[in-house]
Amino acid sequence: MTAIEKNRRRTGWVVILTAVTMVIEIIAGWITGSMALMADGIHMGSHVLAIGLSWAAYVLVQRLSSNPSFTGSREKILTLAGYTSGLILLIFAAMIIAGAVGRFVNPRVIEYREAIMIAFIGLGVNILSAFLLHHDHEETDKNIRAAYLHVLADAITSVAAITGLAAAMIWGLPYIDAIAALISSAVIIKWSLGLLRDAGKELIS
Repeated sequence: MTAIEKNRRRTGWVVILTAVTMVIEIIAGWITGSMALMADGIHMGSHVLAIGLSWAAYVLVQRLSSNPSFTGSREKILTLAGYTSGLILLIFAAMIIAGAVGRFVNPRVIEYREAIMIAFIGLGVNILSAFLLHHDHEETDKNIRAAYLHVLADAITSVAAITGLAAAMIWGLPYIDAIAALISSAVIIKWSLGLLRDAGKELIS
């Protein structure tokens, strides 16, 4: 099995896993009336799109490889997909920052136990996804690296949410949740900029 075929299968399984979780959370939110569950399900949809982009890039490369008239670079296609995913990660981080700042400006009542349960669900899905997407650090494929960073970024936000929510619930300090979100967004920005830098160098080389 080629590396491209292997990565196509890995990203495909993660897309399926994330999509199933998205549907379950949206249905559960609708049945129980939980807006938090529905919101997290919709949030999962953004990851279906991002990792779906990585999967689609592998499908495209496989089809072009079987076309004798194709003379372009398969690596550049995968790197471009990775670069695009890096931009999506930056947008994801910006949304977290906007949401955290909004919590400082307009604090709201948080259903802590429900929110923590949802964060644990997300963390479990992301741990399994990270296991499926794990790759060697020496691997030069920026596309699989981008997909891996997406699930790691979401795992970090889940850990930050669990930590911040638990601290806020115990000590009665709701702002800790927003502070934890800002810290996780800083880590995500660092990762995404590193990916954009490395992918950008390959694209212009």
